Amino acid sequence: MDAIRREMWVTADVAAIGMSAIKDMAMRAACVPDALSLSWGLPSFQTPARIRKAVAAALESDPDIGKYTLPNGLAELRALAAKDFAARSGAEVDPDTQVVITAGNMEGVKTLLRTILAPGDEVIVTDPCFASHILQIGLCGGRAVYLPLGEKNGWELDPGLLDGLVCARTKAILLVSPHNPTGVAFSRQSLEALGKIAERHGLLVILDDPYSPFVYGDNPGYGDPASIASFEGRLAYLFTYSKAYAMSGWRVGHMILPPGLATHLLKVHDATLICAPRVSQVAAIAAMKDNALPPPEFRATLDARRKLIMERIARVPQLFDCVSPQGAYYVFPKIIGPQTDSRAFSTTLLQEAGVAVTPGVAFGPSGEGHVRMAYCVDEQTINGAFDRIEDFVARDR
Repeated sequence: MDAIRREMWVTADVAAIGMSAIKDMAMRAACVPDALSLSWGLPSFQTPARIRKAVAAALESDPDIGKYTLPNGLAELRALAAKDFAARSGAEVDPDTQVVITAGNMEGVKTLLRTILAPGDEVIVTDPCFASHILQIGLCGGRAVYLPLGEKNGWELDPGLLDGLVCARTKAILLVSPHNPTGVAFSRQSLEALGKIAERHGLLVILDDPYSPFVYGDNPGYGDPASIASFEGRLAYLFTYSKAYAMSGWRVGHMILPPGLATHLLKVHDATLICAPRVSQVAAIAAMKDNALPPPEFRATLDARRKLIMERIARVPQLFDCVSPQGAYYVFPKIIGPQTDSRAFSTTLLQEAGVAVTPGVAFGPSGEGHVRMAYCVDEQTINGAFDRIEDFVARDR
């Protein structure tokens, strides 16, 4: 009876969804002795010393370090966020009315979606897209509508498909660029075209930006998500310090919002967690102060790992075919061979080879037949995982 009663406590919408496949595979890998995980986008880097030292000093000297901040965050950090956005976009924003400090982009996106969605409203996402966005939209009563990306075209956006997806219930377009899971860096041309369509239909454009510091090689067509002119006045821009500054555990980010939206969003933000942790906001101030950029060695190291994982993928052409990523730190290879069901393949690879990857179907319908691998892990893990994958292929022949 108690078990039945406990089942009755859970709402139908929560019972109907699963754990994020990214975290599910990471947790399953943790239960496999000596498993090597490429499933989770957790950077191997340590938070930079200047940030850690600033926080250590604040812990000793700041009597307020353990207290709440106002819900929108520390004024100094909001000013730094506004200054950074203006430098990247050319658009001036008011740090007091348009900037909100968040507990990372996961909290920021969820809070924003809860603010703008009524039951049955729709949000257009790319297909494939970040897996957690699908869950967040559903948990906010909305419906994800998929804008297909073309693998044969390097996973680039095709804005021409957008008009046919918009209806009276469409509220927003949600993007990540550089993209998770494919690693494509969307072109300025395609983003500008998408922005003009969003303007015509009165849609909000939500840009979840963990990865803009990580664009590799000569990529003159890339459009910095913060700088797209056609997004002006309808852009909700969310930046997280997790990846750029190796601060994933600090849980801090900021959002830049169109005028008037922050007033309503703060109601949800406050009811959710009151404020981002003050100690994490102090760390973010240290990250951004004096126009400090993300450590350049992060990008150089990730670029080397990108080249390494592509070399290793190329050595198993009977198993994978992959579009080379331009940014972020993921590859999204297509599975070649008899077992293309991405969940079954990922389970088999973990059980038989001790290597964890994320099934592509978790990222949307077009993700089926693919897996996502994160190359933010160290080189030893990448090489060790692919040594096991090559052994797995040899055994399977």
